[in-house]
Amino acid sequence: MDMLLDSLAMVADLRVLLGILAGTLLGLIMGALPGLSAAMAIALLIPLTFGMGPIMGMGMLLGAFCGAIAGGAIPALLLNIPGTPSSVCTTLDGFPMVRNGRAGEALGLALASSFIGGVIGALFLILFAPPIARFALAFGPAEFFALGVFGIVIIASVSSGSVLRGVAAGLLGLGLATVGSDPMTGVLRFTAGQPALITGIGLLPALIGLFAVSQVLQDIAERTGLTTPPETMAQPRAAHIPWRLLARGWKVISVSTVIGTVIGAIPGAGGSIASFLSYDQARRMSKTPEKFGTGHPEGVIASESANNATAGGALIPMLTLGVPGEVATAVLMGGLTIQGVRPGPGLFEQQATLFYGILLAFLLANVVMFLTQLLGIRLFIRILQVPFRLLMPMILMFCVIGVYGVNGSLFEVWLMFGFGLLGFFLNRYGFGTAPVILGLILGSLMESNLRRGMLVFNGDWTQFLRQPISLTLLLLAAVFLGAVLWQRHREAPTPDADTDPDALRAPH
Repeated sequence: MDMLLDSLAMVADLRVLLGILAGTLLGLIMGALPGLSAAMAIALLIPLTFGMGPIMGMGMLLGAFCGAIAGGAIPALLLNIPGTPSSVCTTLDGFPMVRNGRAGEALGLALASSFIGGVIGALFLILFAPPIARFALAFGPAEFFALGVFGIVIIASVSSGSVLRGVAAGLLGLGLATVGSDPMTGVLRFTAGQPALITGIGLLPALIGLFAVSQVLQDIAERTGLTTPPETMAQPRAAHIPWRLLARGWKVISVSTVIGTVIGAIPGAGGSIASFLSYDQARRMSKTPEKFGTGHPEGVIASESANNATAGGALIPMLTLGVPGEVATAVLMGGLTIQGVRPGPGLFEQQATLFYGILLAFLLANVVMFLTQLLGIRLFIRILQVPFRLLMPMILMFCVIGVYGVNGSLFEVWLMFGFGLLGFFLNRYGFGTAPVILGLILGSLMESNLRRGMLVFNGDWTQFLRQPISLTLLLLAAVFLGAVLWQRHREAPTPDADTDPDALRAPH
């Protein structure tokens, strides 16, 4: 108890609070801009922490971490552009809510869900870090491959239209993931002589192209009459937090935060997988699963609570084992090392006060993130009032800057526009873009771990079925796939339902 009080006194310092506030503001800005990420926000702030103490420096970096993850929901909701890969699922129901004039509710739901997920994730970090870390360490090649297979099954669930079209789009993503050098032999595949493709297709140009550029093309086509008439967006109501909707979705929040925390603790899994799994589970739990994808609040709640809970989960292996769970926590680990603190099992035993101080700073960063977004929510909604002729060029400008600014590659800019055209036609013919991104994310995870597992098991593929965790995941994937197909079969209209009874009675 004394250590906890000492840690609380360290965090309550005014300079620490100001550092957390500054980091959160920068994180929100970086997360909301296409192409920028939590890792980039943290990396920019690390030089500023050289003269700070460990708690102040880590507080600023953790504020940027929380702010960037939450900030990715702002363009995802308002413009159908995921600010971060983990915000892809937020677009599925968030943007339709905005189209229906519920932008204020959508922003409020995302804000509150992010806060609740982040706080619960922080509490999980404080209470259950050691056992979750031990579970995460149990993941090897077989378990990661099974997790990828389980994620592929999600494609059939998140596809609001035809299951076959959704699966086809997911397989396209898996195929695109094979571009680049072979993960085991280094042989180049499908690079067409482009050096930029040696490391594979970057997630950033694919993500921005499939969502941002394709949405711009769709809006232009609607307004010029090339496709359907332009959809009239209802006037947004006042921005607020719909507490009643949140209260109804308490089960979704509970399940999504647990999924987000556990998946976040598994090194290499990431927030994208957590948000898709949570979205899929929320749809299964719902009494009205057919509403998902049309602007259902529970879809926003599931995605945002899960991807913010992954932040707490990702810190578990970093702090307790010295193993970063993702790129952002790897950069965080570097910042902690610069402060003279070595993450790992000895951190809790030798510097317990500092350990709890970091945890409390992370908890406080979520509170600051909530208050900051709450003050700015009315400003965010004004993006919808920008005239179309100004908004579209601005979006494209930020897209180009975001993609070019990461690697300085013009090829990736053209690749982004290519994915934009692909996304436009995928949406037009009902395939969707979310399955492509999910396939692209899971493709490299599945291939590398399948090949690695076959080497470890000396070519015996049955070992994938003998590992308890991988067998459980594969069985769950089979059960979930069967459930999805059965549910879609029941929802499909029967021939009798499509027949007009009056037409049958009409004289020939």
